[in-house]
Amino acid sequence: MSHDREEIIAQLGGDDAVRRLTSEAKADALEHHLQGKIARFPTAAQVEAQIETRTYRQGVGFLFHNAGKTVKKLQPMPAKPTLKDFFRLRFFHTANHVLQSANRARQNGMQEEVILACLLHDVSQELIRVDHGWWSAQIFEPYVSEKTAFAIRYHQALRFYADPAFGYQYPALYREVFGEDYQPEPYIEATYSMVRNHPWYDLPRLLTVNDLYSFEPGVVVEFDEFTDLLGRHFKQPAEGLGFDNTAVAHIWRSIAMPDHPL
Repeated sequence: MSHDREEIIAQLGGDDAVRRLTSEAKADALEHHLQGKIARFPTAAQVEAQIETRTYRQGVGFLFHNAGKTVKKLQPMPAKPTLKDFFRLRFFHTANHVLQSANRARQNGMQEEVILACLLHDVSQELIRVDHGWWSAQIFEPYVSEKTAFAIRYHQALRFYADPAFGYQYPALYREVFGEDYQPEPYIEATYSMVRNHPWYDLPRLLTVNDLYSFEPGVVVEFDEFTDLLGRHFKQPAEGLGFDNTAVAHIWRSIAMPDHPL
């Protein structure tokens, strides 16, 4: 049972993270772990067979699909939208998670490049979920440091590979989503090999550690808690995101105006 205890602690993010949990949260974590021990995960072939049972593709962005329910009319964006405006008016499905992630990284004493990467890493999933690490890094590259963009871009590939030295285990959720026998595509494997030997490896790896365990129900972190961090490290364009003529402006406009047919 000692091995199980160590595995549970690692899955929850380490001893410090466990100490911050309530008794109820610890009980829920234990129950979830035991359920995982007896769960029967699909194979990759069974996951693929589900494709033609859906009316949408799994890679569709959250803004464009509402799980079979009708979507709601969106409030117009300001003429010169800021990052805060996007969090408030467009990042409905991803904002709470990335705010929790950034808050967790801050509590764990991470460097500011990692905290900022945690705050930004998943928001491109509002537009598209496929290769979201690359998409998120791309839309933020004109506005953040090279290290922050590096962490965002490569956290996605690293999530498929355990690293006990950082307390990161392969997510049980991935066995359910991708299949228990899933093997990452060759480009993911090549990316992992490159990043694993890169001097900045710790940046995206620390993002994965502060990412996986940041889906806690009922926990609300306010965007304004990161105002000072963003003031130091985020280059907000005066024209507004989407209107500053960068190579990524059209991507921001797509997120701002998802109901436009052309």
